[in-house]
Amino acid sequence: MKTVMGKSVLAGLCLVLAAPAFAGEPSAATPRKSSPGQAVAPATEAERYALRCQGRAPNRDVWPQGTMLWGTRRGWGDRQEPDERRGVLVSVDLLPVKPAASEVSSLKLEGGRLVAMPEASRSLVGTVLRGTSSEGKPVEVAVCGAESSPGDAELVWYRLEAWNQRAQRWENPCVATNTVPDPRALAVGGVWDASGAHQAVEGKFTLACENGAITKCIRWGYKPWASHNGQSLAELHQACTRMARADYCGNGQSHTSQDTPIDMYDRLGVLAPTTQRSAAWDPERASFEAAWAADGATCLSRTRDRRALETVMQECPGRFQKGPAVELGDGDRCTVRRVGASPGAALLRNRVY
Repeated sequence: MKTVMGKSVLAGLCLVLAAPAFAGEPSAATPRKSSPGQAVAPATEAERYALRCQGRAPNRDVWPQGTMLWGTRRGWGDRQEPDERRGVLVSVDLLPVKPAASEVSSLKLEGGRLVAMPEASRSLVGTVLRGTSSEGKPVEVAVCGAESSPGDAELVWYRLEAWNQRAQRWENPCVATNTVPDPRALAVGGVWDASGAHQAVEGKFTLACENGAITKCIRWGYKPWASHNGQSLAELHQACTRMARADYCGNGQSHTSQDTPIDMYDRLGVLAPTTQRSAAWDPERASFEAAWAADGATCLSRTRDRRALETVMQECPGRFQKGPAVELGDGDRCTVRRVGASPGAALLRNRVY
């Protein structure tokens, strides 16, 4: 049975969501300016916090899609960082640096919602949290708005600003696109490292931007905090993050590109294969790509970016081997399989043009 996302999905396509307007508390503080090449004087703590959540214009930089895990910018500089396994914000602490209200001592995560402790009714807007970049450096993150998703009451979208130490200003840490110029984020339990592996870390969570694989997989129906027919979707969500980025080796390296159409289906029946032709998907043009587990592909028939299968085998030596074709059913057939893994036990499969 298909979810509300419809009969097909686009792996690299940004999810087009109406970006609500969020208004922070007005402030008399004026953002600091500098001439090209001139260093910006460090702001005091009072100046820094006074500048947060002021409803700046959307960041309209457009970066490549389809490869991002967290959906955050790779660096604060003008030059795009080539390493897709980097991000300016990859985890966040539940203990606030500066609460929006003195009564908020900490936060807790309930499903996809951040809740103030000890009083759940307290607003989080204005709260500053301590985050961490992929390089392990601290970064302050301000919650500047929260809105429940109109189509799913379980999801709360957060508008974020992170303190850019280099430029001495608050900026949206999420990667923007033409269709989503001011992206928001979901709160998701646990953290993901540069290899794409998920770990439960006490006191930490992830603010996953809407243009990244973590959030896309949730929107496709794989909520890691939920269950389907009594079975947890946590591992299925993790397998989806590998599949969305074509991370065959489970090392965080993607093999896809922007706006690549795919069709996915899983063992639990959250999504089933698309059989009807539409403007978004033609099943007759598609062929089986791979079967997926939480730590990468269990078997492959082809690559999404059309490189030779041998290149994947060289990327992670000893992980895959060629052998007799393995029939998975419904016309899906593997020609390269994971050593020591059963292709038929995969959580998720997909087809691609």
